[in-house]
Amino acid sequence: MTDDWRKRSLKELYRLTGQIFSQIPELARLWGGAYRALNFADVPFTPLRKPLSACRLALITTGGVHRRDQEPFDMDDPRGDATYRRIPASTPLHELTITHDYYDHSDADRDLNILFPLELVRYLVGRGIIGSLADSYGFMGHIEPPHLNTLIQQTAPEVATFLKQDQVDAVLLTPG
Repeated sequence: MTDDWRKRSLKELYRLTGQIFSQIPELARLWGGAYRALNFADVPFTPLRKPLSACRLALITTGGVHRRDQEPFDMDDPRGDATYRRIPASTPLHELTITHDYYDHSDADRDLNILFPLELVRYLVGRGIIGSLADSYGFMGHIEPPHLNTLIQQTAPEVATFLKQDQVDAVLLTPG
């Protein structure tokens, strides 16, 4: 099996899995329920109101992804950094980097798509499976009080406003 064939097969598998979960929410709940540490009953589920092929998607990561020309996340504050970095949809993958000291991202440094699947989403947009890609956002996932309050009361609502202005229908959230 060639690497190219394997990559294409994985892309199709991811596409099908996402489509199945978005079309059959109960299946997604059952799959999520297998992870006892997570309580999905407390998370509101909002089904898509239109086909994925008509949806505008944004990526949001808590893995510390940002453009190389943007200010890195603050690694000197042991309580984290509640700021975000806007990543324009047209940003080439080679212009992105990771600033995050709280997890091993060596694999993602070699292939950022495993953390921030920008190329995969562009591929799916090109095939008409996803309608379009909006600007995306990078956060640092290690955030403790008092910065957590800033994230909840200021930063997250600010990004939510941008997503609404950009007419985003769905968000793919990737943790670090």
